[in-house]
Amino acid sequence: MAEAPLGPKTILVLGKMGFQLGSLLAHGAYWEVDEAAVPPLWHKVAIKVISKRKALEEELRKLLPHQMQVLKGLCHKHLITLYQGVETRMGFYLLMELAPSGSALERVQSPGPCSQGQAGLWFSQLLLALAYLHSRAILHRDLKLENLLLDSKDNMKVSISSFSRRLALQEASGESRRASPHAGLPAKAALSQTFCGSYAHACPEILQAQPYSPFLADTWSTGVILYALLLGCIPFDATNLRCLLHQAQQPPRPRTEVILRLLCPVRRHLSAIELLRTRWVSWFLPPGHLPLGT
Repeated sequence: MAEAPLGPKTILVLGKMGFQLGSLLAHGAYWEVDEAAVPPLWHKVAIKVISKRKALEEELRKLLPHQMQVLKGLCHKHLITLYQGVETRMGFYLLMELAPSGSALERVQSPGPCSQGQAGLWFSQLLLALAYLHSRAILHRDLKLENLLLDSKDNMKVSISSFSRRLALQEASGESRRASPHAGLPAKAALSQTFCGSYAHACPEILQAQPYSPFLADTWSTGVILYALLLGCIPFDATNLRCLLHQAQQPPRPRTEVILRLLCPVRRHLSAIELLRTRWVSWFLPPGHLPLGT
């Protein structure tokens, strides 16, 4: 990966916090993620540094606070854990769980498509994390291979993005309904008109700027991910929006029944909890991990 070294002032700040910096893991226009060791036991973590000087005002004012709000209180074995967030005059420093084995994207790019067993295992772990988020009225809104990280034992860890959002009770379940913590999906979510995330992983309604079910939009993205895991490529070409919309409305013939129930008209979409109950997915779930009511 190309180097994008931290500025000397940022390095000084991290040094004063006691961190011993390691290798660069990822970077963008105004952020980067570095491996670091934390005293006194020098436990390895990941530190995401967001520059206030370079970041867009929208990111600092709205998206980043949403991400911090979403991450607070979350605890799931297939979610990246936020340990601490620190704000200084120069930027934000997010101390997070380290996923040392890279991302699912890197695995698909080299050596290529996953075996059905590996894809099924990772997909079931992704759905367990997503059902957990949805049961708490949290939308991911940017599910893609780059945000699916791998721990030292090659288990999947979902990284929460700055687009993620916790819905208010009225939005999540309707004014006259309550969200059910055992269903894995709020009873009836209000349609969303916020269009964000990756075009290649977005459902047709988002591509057409139409109101859409935010929870089912997340599960559509998991269908794109499963297709990529099994075939080694994304099913849709995002270089041309018109072609992308046509492809999304007429998706390619899938390898599994699960994909058929994901990349399909919204009336046939399955929720995360319903996907976990399908025969193909449940085959890969560890004993004792079937959802309540199965």
